[in-house]
Amino acid sequence: MMIIDFTRFSGIIARQRFNSIKKEIFRKSIHICSSLVPFFLSIAHNLTIIFLICAVVIYSLSEALRLKGIDIPLISRITETAARKRDENRFVLGPVTLVFGILIAAVFLPVKSAEIGIFALSFGDGFASLIGKLLGKVSIPGAGGKTVAGSLACFLAVYISTFCASGNCLISLLIAVCAMIIEVFPLKDFDNMIIPILIGTVYAQLATFL
Repeated sequence: MMIIDFTRFSGIIARQRFNSIKKEIFRKSIHICSSLVPFFLSIAHNLTIIFLICAVVIYSLSEALRLKGIDIPLISRITETAARKRDENRFVLGPVTLVFGILIAAVFLPVKSAEIGIFALSFGDGFASLIGKLLGKVSIPGAGGKTVAGSLACFLAVYISTFCASGNCLISLLIAVCAMIIEVFPLKDFDNMIIPILIGTVYAQLATFL
């Protein structure tokens, strides 16, 4: 009986882990897709800004209705599928902070700086969560469950994306270090705002001197 119960318990744990990984992959796939925003900004800047504002307004209204038991086709389904356990029965804030971070970077930073900041958010934060969830074994003390593997993934993703955008090895290295440090802090959904703005600003300063 104990062996059967243990086997059943192990199966439940395995299914929960699988569902958690599947949810994280889906959520971060959306996150990584935000890397396309700089392209759209380059061909239709004002129209892209308007689209992002409309998207966050529509999403916010959808979330408010969902919490009242009124589902909006597709939007509510995507939100429920991507939401973390901590977001159950709450307004899922992640998409709002994601769009606001991108918007602020796009409006107030130079084009290249905004691009670097958005890439750091899309690839750095995106791959940090995915690799941390899939391969992370060693947690970083005081980082809210974040792992060494996730931080290294963030560093590599930001270094590669920044180098592809800037062609400067030193700046790419410094930006990757900054992004990795920011990502370690347990900022929850607010890292979506902090990363593109701060990384874009740091890049703007570094590009002036290096």
